[in-house]
Amino acid sequence: MLKGIDPILSPELLATLRAMGHGDEIALVDGNYPGQEHARRLVRLDGHGLIPVLDAILSVMPIDDFVPAAIFRATVKQDRDALDPVHQEIIDCCARREPQRAVVPLLGHEFYPRVQAAHTVVQTSEPRLYGNVILRKGVIYP
Repeated sequence: MLKGIDPILSPELLATLRAMGHGDEIALVDGNYPGQEHARRLVRLDGHGLIPVLDAILSVMPIDDFVPAAIFRATVKQDRDALDPVHQEIIDCCARREPQRAVVPLLGHEFYPRVQAAHTVVQTSEPRLYGNVILRKGVIYP
Protein backbone atom coordinates (compact mmCIF):
# COMPACT_ATOMS: atom_id res chain seq x y z
CA MET A 1 0.00 0.00 0.00
CA LEU A 2 1.12 3.53 -0.75
CA LYS A 3 -0.10 6.88 0.49
CA GLY A 4 -2.34 8.66 -1.96
CA ILE A 5 -2.28 5.82 -4.51
CA ASP A 6 -5.56 4.07 -5.25
CA PRO A 7 -5.15 0.40 -4.19
CA ILE A 8 -6.74 -0.72 -7.49
CA LEU A 9 -3.43 0.29 -9.08
CA SER A 10 -1.56 -2.98 -8.70
CA PRO A 11 2.25 -3.10 -8.72
CA GLU A 12 2.17 -4.43 -12.28
CA LEU A 13 -0.18 -1.68 -13.46
CA LEU A 14 1.80 1.06 -11.71
CA ALA A 15 5.00 -0.17 -13.33
CA THR A 16 3.27 -0.22 -16.71
CA LEU A 17 1.89 3.30 -16.34
CA ARG A 18 5.33 4.55 -15.32
CA ALA A 19 7.03 2.76 -18.23
CA MET A 20 4.66 4.21 -20.82
CA GLY A 21 5.91 7.24 -22.72
CA HIS A 22 4.23 10.28 -24.20
CA GLY A 23 1.76 9.20 -26.87
CA ASP A 24 1.54 5.58 -25.74
CA GLU A 25 -2.00 4.30 -25.34
CA ILE A 26 -3.55 2.04 -22.73
CA ALA A 27 -6.83 0.23 -23.34
CA LEU A 28 -9.20 -0.62 -20.50
CA VAL A 29 -11.57 -3.37 -21.55
CA ASP A 30 -14.60 -5.18 -20.19
CA GLY A 31 -14.76 -8.79 -19.03
CA ASN A 32 -16.03 -10.04 -22.40
CA TYR A 33 -13.29 -8.42 -24.46
CA PRO A 34 -10.72 -10.82 -26.03
CA GLY A 35 -7.91 -9.21 -24.04
CA GLN A 36 -5.46 -12.10 -24.20
CA GLU A 37 -5.83 -12.27 -27.98
CA HIS A 38 -5.57 -8.52 -28.64
CA ALA A 39 -2.95 -7.45 -26.09
CA ARG A 40 0.72 -6.83 -26.70
CA ARG A 41 0.91 -6.66 -22.88
CA LEU A 42 -2.01 -7.70 -20.67
CA VAL A 43 -2.66 -6.60 -17.10
CA ARG A 44 -5.59 -8.37 -15.46
CA LEU A 45 -7.62 -6.59 -12.80
CA ASP A 46 -10.15 -9.30 -12.09
CA GLY A 47 -12.90 -8.34 -9.67
CA HIS A 48 -12.84 -4.64 -10.61
CA GLY A 49 -15.30 -2.76 -12.79
CA LEU A 50 -14.24 -0.42 -15.56
CA ILE A 51 -15.14 2.90 -13.92
CA PRO A 52 -13.13 2.45 -10.69
CA VAL A 53 -10.13 1.33 -12.78
CA LEU A 54 -10.53 4.29 -15.15
CA ASP A 55 -10.77 6.69 -12.22
CA ALA A 56 -7.69 5.20 -10.54
CA ILE A 57 -5.60 5.43 -13.71
CA LEU A 58 -6.71 9.00 -14.37
CA SER A 59 -5.67 9.88 -10.81
CA VAL A 60 -2.00 9.33 -11.74
CA MET A 61 -1.65 9.39 -15.54
CA PRO A 62 -1.63 12.62 -17.54
CA ILE A 63 -3.69 12.68 -20.72
CA ASP A 64 -2.08 13.89 -23.95
CA ASP A 65 -2.87 17.52 -24.74
CA PHE A 66 -0.68 17.67 -27.88
CA VAL A 67 -3.40 16.04 -30.03
CA PRO A 68 -7.04 16.92 -30.71
CA ALA A 69 -8.34 13.66 -29.20
CA ALA A 70 -6.77 11.43 -26.52
CA ILE A 71 -9.68 9.59 -24.86
CA PHE A 72 -11.74 7.12 -26.87
CA ARG A 73 -14.63 4.79 -26.07
CA ALA A 74 -16.21 1.84 -27.80
CA THR A 75 -19.62 2.23 -29.41
CA VAL A 76 -22.76 0.14 -29.29
CA LYS A 77 -22.41 -1.86 -32.49
CA GLN A 78 -22.26 0.62 -35.39
CA ASP A 79 -24.11 3.46 -33.64
CA ARG A 80 -21.57 6.18 -32.90
CA ASP A 81 -24.13 8.28 -30.99
CA ALA A 82 -25.73 5.62 -28.77
CA LEU A 83 -24.87 6.06 -25.11
CA ASP A 84 -25.24 3.03 -22.89
CA PRO A 85 -25.06 3.78 -19.14
CA VAL A 86 -21.42 2.60 -19.06
CA HIS A 87 -20.54 5.17 -21.73
CA GLN A 88 -22.17 7.98 -19.77
CA GLU A 89 -20.18 6.87 -16.70
CA ILE A 90 -16.96 6.92 -18.77
CA ILE A 91 -17.77 10.45 -19.95
CA ASP A 92 -18.61 11.59 -16.40
CA CYS A 93 -15.43 10.09 -14.92
CA CYS A 94 -13.24 11.65 -17.60
CA ALA A 95 -15.00 15.01 -17.19
CA ARG A 96 -14.12 14.99 -13.47
CA ARG A 97 -10.47 14.08 -14.04
CA GLU A 98 -9.81 15.69 -17.46
CA PRO A 99 -12.45 18.40 -17.95
CA GLN A 100 -10.83 19.86 -21.08
CA ARG A 101 -10.79 16.51 -22.92
CA ALA A 102 -13.76 15.06 -24.79
CA VAL A 103 -14.41 11.31 -24.97
CA VAL A 104 -14.49 10.35 -28.65
CA PRO A 105 -16.60 7.37 -29.77
CA LEU A 106 -14.87 4.94 -32.14
CA LEU A 107 -16.71 2.34 -34.20
CA GLY A 108 -15.47 -1.24 -33.93
CA HIS A 109 -13.36 -1.12 -37.09
CA GLU A 110 -11.59 1.96 -35.63
CA PHE A 111 -11.48 0.78 -32.02
CA TYR A 112 -10.19 -2.80 -32.24
CA PRO A 113 -6.98 -2.08 -34.22
CA ARG A 114 -6.19 0.72 -31.79
CA VAL A 115 -6.51 -1.69 -28.85
CA GLN A 116 -4.24 -4.17 -30.61
CA ALA A 117 -1.63 -1.43 -31.12
CA ALA A 118 -1.90 -0.16 -27.53
CA HIS A 119 1.08 -0.31 -25.19
CA THR A 120 -1.01 -2.30 -22.70
CA VAL A 121 -4.50 -3.74 -22.35
CA VAL A 122 -6.04 -3.76 -18.88
CA GLN A 123 -8.70 -6.47 -18.59
CA THR A 124 -11.35 -5.59 -16.01
CA SER A 125 -14.32 -7.65 -14.84
CA GLU A 126 -16.76 -5.04 -16.17
CA PRO A 127 -19.91 -7.03 -17.04
CA ARG A 128 -21.51 -4.40 -19.29
CA LEU A 129 -21.03 -4.76 -23.02
CA TYR A 130 -18.99 -2.12 -24.87
CA GLY A 131 -17.41 -0.99 -21.59
CA ASN A 132 -14.07 -0.20 -23.23
CA VAL A 133 -11.94 2.93 -23.27
CA ILE A 134 -8.52 3.96 -24.61
CA LEU A 135 -6.34 6.62 -22.98
CA ARG A 136 -3.35 8.32 -24.64
CA LYS A 137 -0.62 9.28 -22.19
CA GLY A 138 0.49 12.87 -21.96
CA VAL A 139 3.38 14.58 -20.25
CA ILE A 140 4.11 16.05 -16.83
CA TYR A 141 5.19 19.64 -17.41
CA PRO A 142 8.20 21.00 -15.49
